[in-house]
Order: sequence, then structure tokens, then C-alpha cells
Amino acid sequence: MDWTDLPPLGTLVAFAATVRHGSVTKAAAELHLTHGAVSRQIQQLERAIGVPLFERRHRAVVPTQAAITLAASVNEALGLLSSAARQARRATRSAPLVLSCEPTLLMRWLIPRLPSLSEAAPGLELHLSAAGGPVQFSREGIDVAIRRNDFELPPDVHAMRLFAERIGPVCTPALAHGLTGSADLAGLTRLHTRTRMSAWPEWARLRQLPLVAAPERTFEHFYLSLEAATAGLGVAIGPVALVHNDLAAGRLAAPFGFEADGSAYVLLTKHPPDGDARVLALHAWLLAQAAELTGG
Repeated sequence: MDWTDLPPLGTLVAFAATVRHGSVTKAAAELHLTHGAVSRQIQQLERAIGVPLFERRHRAVVPTQAAITLAASVNEALGLLSSAARQARRATRSAPLVLSCEPTLLMRWLIPRLPSLSEAAPGLELHLSAAGGPVQFSREGIDVAIRRNDFELPPDVHAMRLFAERIGPVCTPALAHGLTGSADLAGLTRLHTRTRMSAWPEWARLRQLPLVAAPERTFEHFYLSLEAATAGLGVAIGPVALVHNDLAAGRLAAPFGFEADGSAYVLLTKHPPDGDARVLALHAWLLAQAAELTGG
């Protein structure tokens, strides 16, 4: 085969995304690249094939006729490559399923429950990766991901609901004793996390209560703020999934219960899950584990 005329694959991906969106900025956002990186990819492709592909106009790029013709073939070729890669992955059934999960949920909820997975889905092997936010499936080698749907999902990502997010103040049973109203919180240190600074105001809004002044302490990660609450350093906002084990063991108490904040945890896949029995088995197991979170 003579592939000497084939441009770099990265330039074709950037080109196809720009044609689809009619915008370098939107293409860069989809590909998680900078505006300049996508522009350079397009310029490289134009040099490689020797023809201009876009007319640069104010705040927009308009594909030329050559670009429109090329885009049709590029999209078809990328589709074939994606399909081939998907088939190759499915053919390797012995490979572990790579699951990305938000770090605190992974440590405090998922990992303690993994022993029961081998009974529910014999032969299903998971490789765990701790990460949050938007998922770059192919680039990061991820098959499925658990995320809270507090960001816009790309249209080609499939989401399967797991459980609703419910939040509430948590502290040691000793500190919880005598807490009957939000005014009682004024005497306790309010624990924050930089990864979710809106947690306390959001809970107060849901309860339609004023957020009374109180001493405050901020931690870098959610996990640390919950550990501080368990140690008796103050009161933290605890999503129910992250504190369920501590509540059951009596290490934490939730004196005001929990409120649904409108978001939910979902299982994300790049491709429709119907063709992968491993993903379906994992989803069913996760739903069974999530059933314990519906009360309280």
C-alpha cells in the first residue's frame, strides 16, 4: 500500500471537528485542545494537500467546497477506524474493563463494595482509575466512567443513571447531640472543600434556611473534609454515598438528613452499552449497590 499522500491522522480529526461545528473554538473544546493547536492542525493539513480548506471570516470559519468534499470522506474513514478499534476491544474479552471514578466516591463507596462484584459478575475484572470531570475515553484508555452529572455531557456519550445525589451536614454523634436547627450550627466549625465550595450554600438553599455565621476551615479535597468531620473537627456537607459507611458504623451522624440537589451519579460509556455484556453486568451490580442509598 502507498500511504505517502496520507496526512497525519490528528490533522484529519481536527479538520472534521471544525467542519462539523463551523468553529475552531468549538472544535477545540470537543477535542480538549487549545484554539491554537486546532488552528495549527488545520494549517498543517492545508499544506499537506495543497489547497485552502476554510475561508476565515469574523468569528467563523466557512469550509470551502474542497473541504466539504473532503470532510465526507474523512468522516467515513474515521467511522471505519472507530468501528475497527471497537471490534478489536470486544474481541479481547480477557482484558479488564477500565473504570474511571471520582476519587472520593471510589475510596469511600465503590472499593469497599468490590468483594461482592465477583459473586454478582464472575469473570468481570475491573481496572480502576481515579479521576473526575469530563472523560476522554480513547485518549485515556477508559471503557466506562462514574461521574456526577454536574457538567454538560457530549452528545455521543451514553449515560446510565445510578443514584440521585443527596447532601446534608454530617459530624460525629457527639457534635450532633442537641442540633435541632440551623442556628445551632453557629457554634461548630464549618468544614469546606475547595473542589466543591458551593456545597454549604447549596444545602442552605435546598433547606430554605439562612447560612448562619460560623468558624470555617477549608481542605483541598472532599475526602479530607469528611475525614476531618469523622475526627470531630467540625461539620461537613456529606453526599450520602460518601458517608454511608460512616453513618452505618456510627462514626458520623446526619442530624438534618439529606436533600436531593437535582444532580445524579451516572455510568458513562463511549459506545452503546447493549453490545457489551461486561458493561451491562457492571451497571446492574452498581444499581443493586445504590439501592441502599435511597432511604435515610
